[in-house]
Amino acid sequence: MQTVNGIHHVTAIAGDPQENLDFYVGVLGMRLVKKSVNQDVPDTYHLFYADGVGTPGSDITFFPWPQMAPARIGTGLAVHVSFAVPHGSLSYWRERLNKFKVAYGETETRFGETVLPFHDPHGLELALVETDIPERFVVWDGSSVPPEHQIRGMHSVRLFERRLAATERLLTERMGFHFVGEENGWRRFAAQEGSSGKIADLQEHPNMPRGEWGTGGVHHVAWRTNDVDAEMSLREEIARAGLQPTPLIDRFWFQSVYFREPGGTLFELATDGPGFDRDEDMKHLGEQLILPPWLEPHRAEIEAVLPPLRSPQSK
Repeated sequence: MQTVNGIHHVTAIAGDPQENLDFYVGVLGMRLVKKSVNQDVPDTYHLFYADGVGTPGSDITFFPWPQMAPARIGTGLAVHVSFAVPHGSLSYWRERLNKFKVAYGETETRFGETVLPFHDPHGLELALVETDIPERFVVWDGSSVPPEHQIRGMHSVRLFERRLAATERLLTERMGFHFVGEENGWRRFAAQEGSSGKIADLQEHPNMPRGEWGTGGVHHVAWRTNDVDAEMSLREEIARAGLQPTPLIDRFWFQSVYFREPGGTLFELATDGPGFDRDEDMKHLGEQLILPPWLEPHRAEIEAVLPPLRSPQSK
């Protein structure tokens, strides 16, 4: 059976884009690897933050829609995003979050891992998880966070479901996940060997209202595939499950297929390539507004409606 290779990226909805940039680059020390626009709604930015080279699985991305109401957390949404950091890093991160006056919660243990929960400026629920270092991570030399403490990429996502059974079948029978275990009402599933970056946690809430997109909420979760052939094989499995996946969509830096899992969360299948350096030199990723070729003829009108962004100062 074809399987996804873990998280490709998570896309969330932000408020003010400058506040978003200041937090993810200036506070969390991630690299802005692509400054572009939402290809379906090009009057808003699409900002990609990742490791030093934009490795698939290391990036969280945002659509800044400051006019939207805050997200309503509920079923049918991914409700929590975790980043991987090296073992022994949380003491550094508590000091750094204190420095920038970012509130955080008590340290927790989840499935045997040490976790520090906090929120971004627009309410997105985040956590840092001490875990083994993903092999694919590349240090960003321009980060204000020392290499030994830098965020290593995505660790896991958490979803609220009205009913678990259909989503669990999708993960295990169609997408190649396996059940890891259960703790405090959370059921953990993992792709392949189940290491950091390949984890989805599900929790059942039969009486909870359905969630709604808004600022501080997750828009969709993208899962990695090696290439288009693997992606289309998985798409066939998704279609057999009756979930009506989209046709293949060219996102220029990767190829995408979208569908809603049975509980309602928007999922994406995304290829590892061609990559963010397809149209920018690796040394200068994220410095300029980059448009896919089909939007380039509209650059003037697109730039006219986008607010200017300044680079955060290294701190």
